[in-house]
Amino acid sequence: MEHKSNTAPLYEALLTYRDSGQRSFHVPGHKNGQVYRRLLEQGGPYQSDGPVGNHQNQGEADLEQRLERSVTEVEKCSPQDKEQGQGIEPGGLTIHGGDEAEGSATDVVPVSAFLEMMRLDVTEISGTDDLHHPEGVILEAQQLAADCFGAEESFFLVGGSTAGNLSLLLTVCNEPNSLVLVQRNVHKSVIHGLMLAGARAVFLEPWVDPASGLAVMPSLETVQAAVQAYPEAKAVLVTLPNYYGMGADLTPIAEVCHEAGMPLLVDEAHGAHYGQHPELPASALSCGADGVVQSTHKMLSAFTMGAMLHVQGPRMNRSLLRQRLAMVQSSSPSYPVMASLDLARRLLHVQGANTFTAGLAAVNAFKRGLAELPRFQLLQPAELLQQDPPAGAKPATGGKFEAAAVAGRPEALPAAALPSAAGYTAQDPFKAVIYDGTGVLSGYGLQQQLEARGCVPEMSDERYVVLLFSLGSTLSDAEHLLQALRQISLVQEQNQSFGEQSQRFTKDSENYISTWNNFQEGTPFSEPIPFSLQPIKEEDTAEVSIEKCEGLRSAEMVIPYPPGIPLMYAGERISPSMTARIKLLRDEGARFHGVSDNSLQTLKIIRE
Repeated sequence: MEHKSNTAPLYEALLTYRDSGQRSFHVPGHKNGQVYRRLLEQGGPYQSDGPVGNHQNQGEADLEQRLERSVTEVEKCSPQDKEQGQGIEPGGLTIHGGDEAEGSATDVVPVSAFLEMMRLDVTEISGTDDLHHPEGVILEAQQLAADCFGAEESFFLVGGSTAGNLSLLLTVCNEPNSLVLVQRNVHKSVIHGLMLAGARAVFLEPWVDPASGLAVMPSLETVQAAVQAYPEAKAVLVTLPNYYGMGADLTPIAEVCHEAGMPLLVDEAHGAHYGQHPELPASALSCGADGVVQSTHKMLSAFTMGAMLHVQGPRMNRSLLRQRLAMVQSSSPSYPVMASLDLARRLLHVQGANTFTAGLAAVNAFKRGLAELPRFQLLQPAELLQQDPPAGAKPATGGKFEAAAVAGRPEALPAAALPSAAGYTAQDPFKAVIYDGTGVLSGYGLQQQLEARGCVPEMSDERYVVLLFSLGSTLSDAEHLLQALRQISLVQEQNQSFGEQSQRFTKDSENYISTWNNFQEGTPFSEPIPFSLQPIKEEDTAEVSIEKCEGLRSAEMVIPYPPGIPLMYAGERISPSMTARIKLLRDEGARFHGVSDNSLQTLKIIRE
């Protein structure tokens, strides 16, 4: 499809519709934004019967000019003028800023950019195709996406990666009580998919990077053991990369799955850009994954909620997958969102690796500047590290770093963490994960300091701050961020020079807590956990002290938040390491979702 790679068929169809000047006798009700434009008509009736030009008829063009003047002048009106009820008269319109019952047109009309988007907000009509039965421009756009991302078939998602995860699980779980091997620390949409499917899950413990203390994905050994123990499993599902941009080569895991006749499903929400540039990690598809979900809006240029589902190989029932997609996606999908997916793909197809040149230059400039600020450290795979590990970490056998023992925490890493550092060999260069090497500022504190200086990070935890660069980042962005970090460092130095005692807010490595790290000690995978939409009856439950609930089955999910990854699932048998982990998080002030006792002195269990 090289000869078509510079086209965006769906987006171009929307432009054709916009320029056609056709009367709308179909949804949506705003009629291409006409409901708002009508409010701004001045100087006579709206003339819409004239000849249609390249963009719009003359009456509409005149109205658009008045609209743009009106909106621009309204936005320039000071808050004081609005509070005092003073009016201005742009474009012949009187605009009031007070709380009068009869507001002017511009009190309710959106800005011109939003109105222009409404011209492209259409539905399934002649020429715009149908997402759930594509035969025209949507089909062509999806075929171009498959070519761009290396899939055999690609599907547009208007409900984010959530819709993709639900569809994949509802496809592989084709009968009640289907069994799936699932990485424990997954997004909640995976859990919802298991519930909708009425499936059972064997949770695979993630490999934990001993240098950072962060969980990545299940080790090859863990996947091999689980596949051998449960050969009847319908699929293996993992998440890669994690929220911190950490990952490894999926190829060996894909080979293990395929030898057992199982498809490998990958939640690659944060890796839509993978494989598109030599400096980026390999994509899950190139490693052999059968079904891959990508949030095109996260790391590429699509609108929020725009995502894609890519499939390849013979292990997925694609006819059933299409049915499942129609079930979980709206029958009235957003055409602007789908068009943004088409445009994001075209940008990659046309510019190739050059798409990322400016963004990589920005993040590399930031990393070079960060190296001149010794206070702030950068997370990288062990073989790339040229800096000291996080404060408090101590050398372990082989020169790596591990957490020292602490009361309430397992003395040894779980079985899933024992293999070599092959669990973390790739880092997304666009995810700059930093921390305060002095231990003075926690990740949360550093995020607050950055936001106070106009820099909004992607996320933070007790130690780390995740700074997300992308193809849209600039050198100016990098310099602004560096300047903010210089100011933060300078303020701290000044405080210490005035004799203020430095207080450590970051826990040492042995006390570090990340709510991403939900793993259990001793076994690399759980027993099968049943999921269902049927709620557990209240009379079948009891509240038991957390000190006495080991060995019982939980009646509720225990979800440290953020990021919302369940530590314990309803129906799962409660292990000693689970209660130790919950108490540790509770005592450190972590927030929890899904629990009936917010103090977490008790847990709700199933009577047996």
